[in-house]
Amino acid sequence: MDAIAKLQLLGPAAQVEPAEDVGLLGQRVPAGRTPVDLRDCISHATLPGGRRMPMLKTLVSSVCENDCRYCAFRAGRDVRRATFSADELAGLSYRLWQQGLVKAIFLSSGVVDGGPATQDRIIAVAEILRRRYRFSGFLHLKLMPGVEHSQVAETLRWADRVSLNLEAPNAQRLTDLAPRKEFTEGLLQRLRWADELRKTGPGRRPSLSTQFVVGAVGEPDVELLLTSAYLYRELGLARAYFSGFSPVPQTPLAGHPPTMPQRERRLYQASFLLRDYGFDVEELPFQADGNLPLDTDPKLAWAKANLLEAPVELNTADRSQLLRIPGIGLKGAQRIMEARRRGALRELVHLRQLGVLVQRAAPFVLLDGRRAPQQLPLFVLT
Repeated sequence: MDAIAKLQLLGPAAQVEPAEDVGLLGQRVPAGRTPVDLRDCISHATLPGGRRMPMLKTLVSSVCENDCRYCAFRAGRDVRRATFSADELAGLSYRLWQQGLVKAIFLSSGVVDGGPATQDRIIAVAEILRRRYRFSGFLHLKLMPGVEHSQVAETLRWADRVSLNLEAPNAQRLTDLAPRKEFTEGLLQRLRWADELRKTGPGRRPSLSTQFVVGAVGEPDVELLLTSAYLYRELGLARAYFSGFSPVPQTPLAGHPPTMPQRERRLYQASFLLRDYGFDVEELPFQADGNLPLDTDPKLAWAKANLLEAPVELNTADRSQLLRIPGIGLKGAQRIMEARRRGALRELVHLRQLGVLVQRAAPFVLLDGRRAPQQLPLFVLT
């Protein structure tokens, strides 16, 4: 099998791995000028800082010795497999980069001959790209379960982002999902190493991310978000990804129902409240079963419970108070604080000019001491 044929097999397999190109609903954006035979391998990625560029996503190998109960590549499953050599994958990636078809690369892999041996293969591809081919694009590298401390340091040396999939929020759920993996020492400890090394080591300061499989083994949202909050707070995690479970034939969970996309969406929204908006897990609107309501944005649900009777005065609120208001995001809060230095905010039209979603914000704010009208005047069209 030549390199292109391997990429056509291994590239689509990597799309189940969330990375920079994944939106709130887990949908990829197709790459417009990508050759037809590679469109399942290259995505338009949104990188840290908001840059958008085409990203190659591929596995180094689809051979795997683990028996994760949900995975299409679990050991023993009858599926076509392939493995790149380091030179082969680095050379192919370089050619795509040189042709301007990709500007970012994401590398993951099935586990072959143990986590450390697999990590060596990922590191080898990255080193060839950086040293031999002088690849200067964005490089996202996976850390394998059981990777050694020195390998974490070497991976950080070449990467712009590293990630390790926790898959589950705690040890018991991971045992149910992936019996051969160990949560605290095998996975979480490696993320801790990565955080320590990127703070103390020379050179690059890669960002960190992780992935959870949602809905496969009965874990409630509160467990996922408690672990996410810990990772944001203690390890400076850049992103937690939530991948709704989708049943795969010939796996132990084949008969389990798929996770609704709306659950992914609510988890992402709640996760961003924890990461960016100053919320604590205890403030999120969990139902009795520990899950978020699917029919309500968690920020809106919190505001209805807390701000309808105590609206926020936009002319005096601090940043943390502004960020609690539906319709006001990070940029909107900053613009409000800058605008009110030039004069009091008295009209909804002023807010819309600042990028605020006024219909969402109006029930929860005061404008110069007065309740805001619930909608803009009909004649305001711009």
